[in-house]
Amino acid sequence: MGNYNNWLAYQKGLELVIKIHKISQQFPPHEQYSLTDQIRRSSRSVCSNIAEAYYKSNYTKHFISKLLDASSENGETQVWLEMSYQFDYFDAKTHAELIELNNEIGKLLWYMIHNPQKFQQPLL
Repeated sequence: MGNYNNWLAYQKGLELVIKIHKISQQFPPHEQYSLTDQIRRSSRSVCSNIAEAYYKSNYTKHFISKLLDASSENGETQVWLEMSYQFDYFDAKTHAELIELNNEIGKLLWYMIHNPQKFQQPLL
């Protein structure tokens, strides 16, 4: 069954983290402690909450709770992506790619939340 690294939501989340990190390196210096920090934190939190959900997968309510946290952080990331685009920190093509990936992560999380039994780990 592997671990959270095998879950597509985690893989896509990590892909988004890396893209955001690279793109945000080009943000203006005055955004370092505000927008840059916020967008990096929220995108990273998606992955960390998915990992936490993995370790709670046999406790359905806790599993769903961690995935809901991941989903909330994913929503926050989308807000920061929208703001970054409106501030002209990246172009329309990049924006569309990032939003598409963000939406895909959201759909994957939604599926996991509504099908927790498919992600439960065997007890040792």
